[in-house]
Amino acid sequence: MLPRFFSQSVLLMRVKYEKMNQWKSFVGGMALAACVACLAQVAISQEQKKAPNPDSQYRLGPDSFAQEGVPKGEIRGPFVLPSKIYPGTQRTYWVYVPAQYDPKVPTALMVFQDGQAFKDEKADMRAQNVMDNLIYRREIPVMIGVFINPGRTPEQDEPSPQRGWGDGFTNRGVEYNALDDKYARVITEELLPALKKDYNLSNDPEQRGIGGSSSGAIAAFTVAWQRPNEFRKVLSNVGSFTNIRGGHQYPDMIMKSKKKPIRIYLCDGRNDNRGIRNGVYDEKWDWFLQNVRMKDAFVAKGYDMTYTWGMNNHGQRFGGAIFPDMMRWLWRDAEKVSTDPQDMVERGFRQPVIR
Repeated sequence: MLPRFFSQSVLLMRVKYEKMNQWKSFVGGMALAACVACLAQVAISQEQKKAPNPDSQYRLGPDSFAQEGVPKGEIRGPFVLPSKIYPGTQRTYWVYVPAQYDPKVPTALMVFQDGQAFKDEKADMRAQNVMDNLIYRREIPVMIGVFINPGRTPEQDEPSPQRGWGDGFTNRGVEYNALDDKYARVITEELLPALKKDYNLSNDPEQRGIGGSSSGAIAAFTVAWQRPNEFRKVLSNVGSFTNIRGGHQYPDMIMKSKKKPIRIYLCDGRNDNRGIRNGVYDEKWDWFLQNVRMKDAFVAKGYDMTYTWGMNNHGQRFGGAIFPDMMRWLWRDAEKVSTDPQDMVERGFRQPVIR
């Protein structure tokens, strides 16, 4: 028989050995778990790389291209609009005049913020082509189109496809995202009088529309919200109804205010900016959520509105694809329609005005 102290020593060594094996198993398990997690993360990352771009399904249709036989309107400008409302700034704008424009007839008006992006013939909207085609086929009324850029000082660069939309080097962020009436005054007190000097514009607010993308969209809505007796149709693509300058407050404002005579088309995408800031989610900066809140507020208050949700990122890819339909819907009843089967003028394409 072994001595007692020796037996105890052997027992102690055995316990330590078993604990050591348990520790090794634990460490090994942790290492294995970490390895599995790492491999899973790699797999997710690879899966994300394989996933299609959310914008990949959106392409321009025939309405966005110049079509044979369709009379082309004229783009006039650029013109410079000085401002007293934003002292020291000026705005560059261009005017689309359709081939069917008759200076003897009061004409509808559509104003696009970030004008350079909406008229860019290589970009996503190509608004002048859309208006050419839809006016010719009597799907929207004859209208003057205005493409206006955000304000800037004479020393600042002009927004362009090469330089960007103006954030960081123009007055865009201040003008477009504020909820006050200053930008509405630019449009109604400075732009409209300049346009009326050269064009016979309708004074009927139902014959005036305004639109934009991102901050340009909230700017367009603010103009109609502040001046519904001047503009009543709003086109909003990926609208920045977020807390850039308090835009997330609009749904509550809509709910608390008397219903205004505004018609609006909202579109946004599930992959728009989703409010992750410095690793923390903030719903006030979630573009898609805030657009859905806008929709819910309009529905609750009984507004004349519609909406389309896509898969798109923040941008104009989706908006460009559906832009012709947005225009058709906004302007669907802007003029009287003859149902006389013998009215061959109504049944024919719109022809250019001979000047």
